[in-house]
Amino acid sequence: MLDRKTVSEEFRSRLLEAMDEMGVNRSQLARRVGIDRSTLSQILGSEGGRLPRADTAAAMASQLQVSLDWLMGLSQQRAGVQGAAIVEQSLEIEPGDPYSADQLLTLWHQEAKGFKIRYVPSSLPDHVKIPEVIDFEHAVSESDRAEDVRKRSARQLAYARAPETEVEVCSSIQSLEAFVAGAGIWKNLELRVRLAQLDRMMVLIDELYPTFRWFLYDGRAHFAPPVTIFGPKRAAVYMGDMYFVFYTTGHIQALVERFDALIRAAVVQPTEITALIRQWRQELGRQELAGNPP
Repeated sequence: MLDRKTVSEEFRSRLLEAMDEMGVNRSQLARRVGIDRSTLSQILGSEGGRLPRADTAAAMASQLQVSLDWLMGLSQQRAGVQGAAIVEQSLEIEPGDPYSADQLLTLWHQEAKGFKIRYVPSSLPDHVKIPEVIDFEHAVSESDRAEDVRKRSARQLAYARAPETEVEVCSSIQSLEAFVAGAGIWKNLELRVRLAQLDRMMVLIDELYPTFRWFLYDGRAHFAPPVTIFGPKRAAVYMGDMYFVFYTTGHIQALVERFDALIRAAVVQPTEITALIRQWRQELGRQELAGNPP
């Protein structure tokens, strides 16, 4: 739990930020809220940890057109949706719709620039997928078009390559083993495609490290739903055809702690994953040469 001094400092910082953006000085805000200028000066003072009364804080948020949760440091969302929002993911949205899931994902990455992105993928990380794998994944999908997903994958890779980005990925080692074996959702995926995908993984993992780090945990001991945590801004849990999007600090922090627990439990570290993939690739290559692909 945050102490009073920390909360007060965050409140003071955000209040000054909102005042500056609205072009409101202390006298104007005090008059609009109905308090003395001296009282506002005490609240904005650098010492004392004073917080306003609840009704005063609410009035300040209203006058400055920000959410009270944001002003108090309880949320990263300045205005609009609070708590959790549900974003429909339909790639059949009319062109130009600003709320398409694909556009939102791109926007969320841009807004999180400079912060760490934490990512649990639903299959392979978007950053490393080759087009043939994307086409196979979405061959029977009615909600996604492979072309759109290929573009999204390219944007994710470009983001990971950009300066001042940091991406951590956690997935189960069993999900990769299933891919290598052509099992589960990867059943009937051609061996040549799996080999090409493994080659691409090794190249990109080495290229992007250390700002892109991929951890593998034991899926028999731990479970994690597909989720992307965009720094302190928001967290989006993927539900197949929609995202549950959390903006509140408490929700985001809980998901960060869960993600960090997966990292601590990882059985394969980022510096070890290339060697493991190379070993799998060699085994598949021998089976290909023997004419007995799995």
